[in-house]
Amino acid sequence: MQTAKKSLPALLLASTMLLAACGGENAGQQNAAPPAPVVQTMTVRLTDVPNIIELSGRARAYAEAEIRPQVTGIISERLFKEGDVVKKGQPLYQIDAAEYAAAVRSAEAALARAEATADVARETAARFERLASINAVSQQEYDQAVASASQAEADIGIQKAALDRARIDLARTKISSPIDGRIGRSSFTQGALVTQNQAEPLARVLQTNPIYIDLTVSSARLLNWRQQIAEGEIATTDQNTIPVDILLADGTPYPLAGDLEFSEVNVEESAGTVAVRVVVPNPEDLILPGMFVRAKFTAGYYENVATLPQSVVTRTPTGEASVMVVEQDGTVHQRRITVEQNSDNTWTVLTGLNAGEQVATANLQSIRDGMKVEARPSSEQTSAAQDSRGGSK
Repeated sequence: MQTAKKSLPALLLASTMLLAACGGENAGQQNAAPPAPVVQTMTVRLTDVPNIIELSGRARAYAEAEIRPQVTGIISERLFKEGDVVKKGQPLYQIDAAEYAAAVRSAEAALARAEATADVARETAARFERLASINAVSQQEYDQAVASASQAEADIGIQKAALDRARIDLARTKISSPIDGRIGRSSFTQGALVTQNQAEPLARVLQTNPIYIDLTVSSARLLNWRQQIAEGEIATTDQNTIPVDILLADGTPYPLAGDLEFSEVNVEESAGTVAVRVVVPNPEDLILPGMFVRAKFTAGYYENVATLPQSVVTRTPTGEASVMVVEQDGTVHQRRITVEQNSDNTWTVLTGLNAGEQVATANLQSIRDGMKVEARPSSEQTSAAQDSRGGSK
């Protein structure tokens, strides 16, 4: 019984040593460094990237004519069908011409009377000239005969002008189209009274082939483009015209390309925008005036730049764009870059990256500046866009 009491302290000592050993092993496992996080990367490759501009705007008729009467009268006939294509000079309305035809006949008669009176006055002046030479009439009577002849000649001119005006008014009773185009609905019907130069047009003729697309761009953006061109950031081409691709309101590509015609010379003060006009062929009248469209065109090229998906680029608290660059030793560093947004959900990197560098594309939330990572190339091996001018650099 005494022997059992002496062995109890030894048992407690062995248990204590065993627990201490287990505790030391767990502490060693806790102090071991965690493995480096795996980060997918893409390789930076420099190339030439087109500066694609996408703007919104509305279609405008290439030419528009408001049809108004130039004489007063009753419309006796409408000579077109609403919605028809009409030609320049084609009659559209006929105004009752009886009154104007009578005015022409009256002017013709007045001219004939003036010419007859002038003939008599000329003969009288010639006769008085002979009589005055032999003092058969006084000088005063001769001067009066010459003046009467001159007055009769002037009256002929007045009557000719009156006849021309009457004929013009008669011709204006037939109202014709001043341009080629498609005519809209008629605001007046047969039997309606119209007045000379009235405010409301009878109808409108619109020329829609070709058709204008009026785009708007902010003056700040336009100024930025010009500065980039002046500083050599954007390389321009020697093309005389710039082709423009049109997207309809539902996103459908328009089959024919337009040409960039001009940009407005002044800024719209209320909106701070500048108008840019595009001329687009429209043989099938798919684009109608007033229709909302979008336009894309290439305004030069960025040379020796890279492109990155938008998901790779983050913003600093101050709004600057940045990416996480993986160095050769596996260290991650945040790099500030200068970017321009593309139309295909990518960024064009103007400055901040060099060819061959590795940019982190995944696990961005789990890494921070200065951290060691294990870089693994992603399936997308390049950060450069396809060079549309025929190859990469």
